[in-house]
Amino acid sequence: MIEIIILKFTLIFLMAFLFGIERQLSHKPTGFGTFIFVAVGSCALGSMSMDISATNALTIVGGVVTGIGFLGAGALIKTTDKIFGFTTAASIWIFAIIGLCIGFEEYILGTVTYSILWLVIITDKILESKGIGSYQKKLIIKTKRIIEKDEILYIFGKHKWKLLCLDIDKKKKKSTITYLISCPRKQINSLKNVLVSKDWIEGFTIE
Repeated sequence: MIEIIILKFTLIFLMAFLFGIERQLSHKPTGFGTFIFVAVGSCALGSMSMDISATNALTIVGGVVTGIGFLGAGALIKTTDKIFGFTTAASIWIFAIIGLCIGFEEYILGTVTYSILWLVIITDKILESKGIGSYQKKLIIKTKRIIEKDEILYIFGKHKWKLLCLDIDKKKKKSTITYLISCPRKQINSLKNVLVSKDWIEGFTIE
């Protein structure tokens, strides 16, 4: 009995730890701690429900799935008209399912689900590295002087952009401008080089 419990928690801990580390290294809203807590907690509830009636077990499963849905919603990031973080939110939810699978000793089902999750993430990384698809970044530019609109639009070239915020300091004759830009990830470096070459830019941040 103790050996089975150790097996369950060791397996789900390693699954959540590896995936969580990848998400944290990718600078996602949630790191390995969140995935471990969700997966281990779900596994514990799944294990506990095996010792009670089937009706109560289904209630626990439904409660976990619903509750994790609210936690996943907290991983979403909203800008003026865009919402980011759906992949992270969905992965938190699915890790709760994986935790329940391991808790119910459905090792094959849990492992297959876990493998599919990694397949999706790896495929997304490959597509991203090849510049396939458009990725949105928030660009914050601090200028040394108040600039003309054409000067800054020249930087973006064919990239899609949207002005999020404009803060002008008339006394210091400086400004801080925030844009939402869309372009393939591999073109971000070329954009950085253009920004660095402009002497009227005091500093910039790409998030």
